[in-house]
This record gives sequence, structure tokens and C-alpha cells, in this order.
Amino acid sequence: MTTPRTACNRAIIATATLVLLSSAAVAADLAPLQEPVPAATADIASLSPWQIRVRGLGVITNDSGSVDGVAGSDLSYSDTVIPELDVSYYFTDNIAAELILGTTYANVYGEGSVAGLGKIGKTWVLPPTLTLQYHFTDFGAFKPYVGAGLNYTMFYSQSGDTASDLDVENTFGTALQIGADYMVNEHWGVNFDVKKLFLKADYETTIGGADYSGKAKLDPWLIGAGVTYRF
Repeated sequence: MTTPRTACNRAIIATATLVLLSSAAVAADLAPLQEPVPAATADIASLSPWQIRVRGLGVITNDSGSVDGVAGSDLSYSDTVIPELDVSYYFTDNIAAELILGTTYANVYGEGSVAGLGKIGKTWVLPPTLTLQYHFTDFGAFKPYVGAGLNYTMFYSQSGDTASDLDVENTFGTALQIGADYMVNEHWGVNFDVKKLFLKADYETTIGGADYSGKAKLDPWLIGAGVTYRF
């Protein structure tokens, strides 16, 4: 037989159980819903904004120029293959700045009415270029980009061949860029890149004791492929 005290105890236990269950249900309803952070987003957030690339670069010039006062004169320049280093800084996932570093040389030849001069001389070229890029991030591991920027080209170690003296002046230019990275993992990738520099430099030269001046229109294409590393 159930005593009044036992019945009372059972009622208290049942009431307490109902209260606890109700509190748990309310707490569950009030808890904020949190969606898991996508793995790709977490990976991007964990990366440094710094990136470097090492490329092999083909420099293909525009073979155009002139000698002031000489009708029908033209110039051409040698093409080269060089190593290149660039350093990028990402302001956001989409916006980055890239500094491109590399040096090469150009042999200068007379063409047109001055073709008989042959090789006029040689100059080394250092064209640091800074571009601002937009990176597309909607294609998974494939990350294309476009860019535009400024170039300042310095000419050094200049020497004459047919000319007894050659002086190509340092000059500013502009640059356009298109390329893509394919990221093997969050740090390493392969890169293909094409840049067009709009580069026209004034020069002075001495040939046969006479002084000449003109404009060298190099306007090179820079076509490169290499390795990307994101810190």
C-alpha cells in the first residue's frame, strides 16, 4: 500500500523532472545557430598576405625605333630568356599588389635605311614594375587575375659596337597583365603570366664622330611560367 508520504515524494520527483526537461528544451531553443566555417574560408583566413613567385621569363621586344633626322631609319632589339622574382601583398582575397623584379640585356641593331650599321651597341635593362591586381576566387584551385600598373626602366652597363658611345635614358612606362595560379595546396602552386610593357626610351649615340639621337620603342611582351608560394 502506498503511504501518503511515498505518494508525496513521487509527486515531488515527477515535478522536478518536468522542470528540468522544460529548462533544457528552452535552453536549446535559445542557443544561437552557428553554421560551420567552410574549410576553404578557414584556409584563406590562416594564410599570410605575402606571396612570392619565381618564373622563367621570355622578353620579346617590339623591334621599332628611329634615328632623328634620318628618313626610313628603324631599330630592332634582341629577345632574351631570364629568371624573374616577384613579391605580392594581398590587401583582401581579391586585391593584391605585385612588385616584379628581373634584369636583362638588349642588343640594338640598325634597320631600314640604317641597316648597314649592324649592331649599334648593347645595354642592360632593369625594369621594376608595380601592378595592382584583381584575383578571381570563384574557380577553386584555379585562380586567374588581371592587373595594371607602372614601370620605371633603368638602362645600365651600356656599350657601343658600331657606335663609339650609347646612352639610353631611364624612363617611365605602363604595364598590363593577365595570368593565373593553379594552387596544388594552400601554399604551393604553378603560375602562368603575360605582361605587356609600354616602353619608349630616348637615346643618344655617337657613330663615326657624329652625334645622333632618337627613340627606342621596345614595348616588350613578358611571357613567364613558374612556381607560386603563399606564406
